[in-house]
Amino acid sequence: MKLTTKFSLLSYLAISFLTSAHAAETLKVDKTLQSITINNGSEVTSLDPHKVEGVPEGNIILNLLEGLVYDDINGQPVAGMATSWEHQNYTVWTFKLRNGAKWSDGTPVVAEDFVYSWQRLADPKTGSPYSSYLQNAYIENADEILKGNKPKESLGVKALNNQTLQVTLSHPVPYFIDMLSHTSMKPVNRKSIEKYGDKWTQPGNFVGNGAYILDEWTVNERIVVKRNPLYWNNQQTQIDHATFLAITSEVSDNNRYRSGEIDISNSAIPPNLYQKMLAEKPKELYVRPYLCTFYYEINNQKAPFTDPRVREAIKLGLDRETITHKIINQGQTVAYGFTPTFINNGNFALPEWTKLSAQQRYQRAKQLLADAGYTPQNPLKFNLLYNTSDQNKQQAIVAASMWKKNIGAEVTLQNQEWKTTLQNRHEGNYQVARATWCADYNEPSSFLNMMLSENSNNTGFYQNKAFDKLLLEALTAPNDTERQKIYQQAESLLDQDSAIVPVYYRVSARMIKPTIAGFKGNDPLDHMDIKRLYISTTN
Repeated sequence: MKLTTKFSLLSYLAISFLTSAHAAETLKVDKTLQSITINNGSEVTSLDPHKVEGVPEGNIILNLLEGLVYDDINGQPVAGMATSWEHQNYTVWTFKLRNGAKWSDGTPVVAEDFVYSWQRLADPKTGSPYSSYLQNAYIENADEILKGNKPKESLGVKALNNQTLQVTLSHPVPYFIDMLSHTSMKPVNRKSIEKYGDKWTQPGNFVGNGAYILDEWTVNERIVVKRNPLYWNNQQTQIDHATFLAITSEVSDNNRYRSGEIDISNSAIPPNLYQKMLAEKPKELYVRPYLCTFYYEINNQKAPFTDPRVREAIKLGLDRETITHKIINQGQTVAYGFTPTFINNGNFALPEWTKLSAQQRYQRAKQLLADAGYTPQNPLKFNLLYNTSDQNKQQAIVAASMWKKNIGAEVTLQNQEWKTTLQNRHEGNYQVARATWCADYNEPSSFLNMMLSENSNNTGFYQNKAFDKLLLEALTAPNDTERQKIYQQAESLLDQDSAIVPVYYRVSARMIKPTIAGFKGNDPLDHMDIKRLYISTTN
């Protein structure tokens, strides 16, 4: 989809200082050295696309598996395993698969592979954290299958022949194509899974159809991928090997980048290091807007946050403006709602409380807490969970300090590794948690669907039938303008219920060696697509 003018302006402001060294087309390919090292930020939970939900996992799976479409350098869907498609009223979609596409074991990629894979995603036995994505796409019978009322074979997807896939939706979804590049919608190899079971994702067992093959995996250290010679577009791929490191510390990430061990850093640089790199290596600092919201997730079903007054109080009691502009200060945008304002068909109105001064917000928050029974003698107390990271720790300390100073709340910090944090959020074993939600595709529903009452990603356990109804109505809106109005109502409900504490809309801030080319573009999804990149040398 076309990016909005607002997003284009933000892109310009965020990357205007960048060097032409990242204008890949102006540099010559170095044919002798095509190996790259990237910090992925953490150890992955899995490389099974139906068992994951995070960005670190998606970064690697993106290179091992390819769906019907993939996103280009500007975040637009282009032909992947499917070369063409058509639809009837956005409800019945027919895809023609690419002739000659192969799995890395040499067998052809056929329509039945997608039938098997999507049925596996829908199968309650798989237990996918992203099973709701099928519901979000309104694929026929997905709801009943996930509830266990119908067999997985009844899912609205079938192979008309080896090269033709037909998908039937229960409601028209105009942006359906945009949804198909997502990790969960990628095909998996049935023979490999049936042969190796859960170990199919190990090196030597992994059979993929992407530009790369899994070569090595040392847990908590590195994952190495190598070029797949059977990939349909292998001739256009340049990088031969890519190593993904699992460094959680941003300080260590930066140190190893400076020592030459890393070519591309992770996408989060702590404020002090950011300013240091901006001063010392401005031509290697790459920043671009990212459809990603940093927020504090509230467990809406756990005391004391079952009380909407308490939820609203901590929403009003956080000084997100100071966090965004003074503490982080990398071009992020203050968030007053869940969905980034620069998303396609977004640009939502600000809530009424944003018109209040900081002191007015804090005063209202204190009154809300007093009404709920919390006073200086009986202060609000809660735990704040965050996954291990230097920057997450810094932000958690700041947030806790603000809540203490502004509304008298006493906050206890808890940190856990990424895998454990995800598990506890899904199980509801927390009160407030550090969270980031990044778009699966460039459309507001990619954020709003996550808050649906029965969505498997709804780890805040927010439930509002009126909200659910609005998202259903949006599907049949006659045009984008009317759909945006419905999305606005949904955003307003989230704010009215104080379902989350929005903080800021992220940017992707990375250190990138001048010799790395192919990052030019305005991909708001920030995909780490290795086949776009190459090692360059000056003319």
